[in-house]
Amino acid sequence: MPSRSPLPKVCIALGFADPTQLLAHARAESAAGERFLEFRLDYLPHPEDGVKVIREFLDKAPDCNVLATCRRHQNHGKFNGSIDEQIRILESAVEAGARAVDVEVETAEAAYARLEHLRTECHLIISYHNFDGTPPMEPVLRRLMKFPAYAYKLVTTAKKPSDSQKILSLAKGRQRDPLVLLAMGEMGFPTRVLSPAMGALYTYAAPNASEGTAPGQVSAGHLRNLYRIDKFTKAAKIYGVIANPVRHSISPAVHNRAFQSRRIDAVYLPFLVQPTHLKDFMLLADQMPITGFSVTIPHKQKIIRYLDVVDSLARRIGAVNTVWKKSGKWRGTNTDVVGVTGPLSKKIRLAKSSILIVGNGGAARGAAFSLADAGAQVSIAGRNPDRVRALCKVCGATPLMKEQLKSQHFDAVVHATPIGMFPNPDDCFFPDLIPADLVMDMVYNPMETLLIKRAKEQGREVIAGIEMFLEQAGQQFSIWTGESAPKPVMERAALEALAG
Repeated sequence: MPSRSPLPKVCIALGFADPTQLLAHARAESAAGERFLEFRLDYLPHPEDGVKVIREFLDKAPDCNVLATCRRHQNHGKFNGSIDEQIRILESAVEAGARAVDVEVETAEAAYARLEHLRTECHLIISYHNFDGTPPMEPVLRRLMKFPAYAYKLVTTAKKPSDSQKILSLAKGRQRDPLVLLAMGEMGFPTRVLSPAMGALYTYAAPNASEGTAPGQVSAGHLRNLYRIDKFTKAAKIYGVIANPVRHSISPAVHNRAFQSRRIDAVYLPFLVQPTHLKDFMLLADQMPITGFSVTIPHKQKIIRYLDVVDSLARRIGAVNTVWKKSGKWRGTNTDVVGVTGPLSKKIRLAKSSILIVGNGGAARGAAFSLADAGAQVSIAGRNPDRVRALCKVCGATPLMKEQLKSQHFDAVVHATPIGMFPNPDDCFFPDLIPADLVMDMVYNPMETLLIKRAKEQGREVIAGIEMFLEQAGQQFSIWTGESAPKPVMERAALEALAG
């Protein structure tokens, strides 16, 4: 009988086509302290070679837990053999020391009697994978549970934000039924962080020095160090950032480090939200439940329609970048305001200064209203003249066409568009001379944008986007937690994230 001690919370998925490479990565993960490794035998041209690797690996690392998988190509694996051959290989893996095996439900349905021996000799995990979406999950779970097993693994593909909650909700009230619950893809990433705390048996991670075996996997080091997967509890408050794209965001690095610094039981996640999925995300936010979140491109204006309370300045601006729930109501404000006026006011006297804002979206609106309220003479330019004129009309600014800027000069320019942002760092709104003495770029990734580089070359004073980001992020932290923001900690986290 296998040991009944619990499996570790993070399983490193190792899928390599070369046995030597498989062994090398397994040993590297073991040396890094990882104790739960999945050997994807089906990735090898001859899966039997993987059995030898298991034996050789465990000979030097007997305290490690090996999960053997040999998924057939009919079920999105790489093994082309029969079910009998698949089971024989898994039996050999157990004889070599594997503590657990993963068998897809299709194999169980075709030959469960053959699995009885495996069930008594190791941890048998019956798995379901859906690479097309996330169907109703209760019928799927009933399908799996027809077969006695140590645990049941349900893996789907998230097509919209609420798919994450659909699969995580299976853990509720099922402590006696060990489950592994994940949604693949960037949209399903939150499930990889949250599932163990919500009652799932474990989660999967990619090797620290290689890619994983499924869409959305990140390294164990990332899960442990950035998201503190071993630290936060089931009672932890959930925060996040909603954006499209969201992968470039350094907000998770900054806020998770801030929570850690203040010893707050909370976790901050990236939520990929397509423009058409904003309503669906709010459904997820209510059900999960989420306590608060940052809002960035392209949702700052449209999010307002889903909020119960919006403060007067954010309402005037028509854009919200910070949301939290209090007394059952979703509330919104705009901390981009202090993110702009704070750094600028340290360099120039805002009242009566001439300031050009480039852009006409949510970030530009925040800058325009806050600077106009501070008494600055605001002009606005952008790629959409109609939207520029509309924004100028409501905030009392002067609209300018791009070609007019060659004959103008300002005390400061505030760049409030995504031009030059990762993954397109070679773009810049100004092709040559920048018409201002002080240049502030709200783009923070990369840390030194092409605009900032050109401004320095032209002898301009600059305010990099990281300064604006940290100012508004610190304000968000205080709104959410009621505590002062640990700004030095947040700054170090931001610089490390951008450098990495």
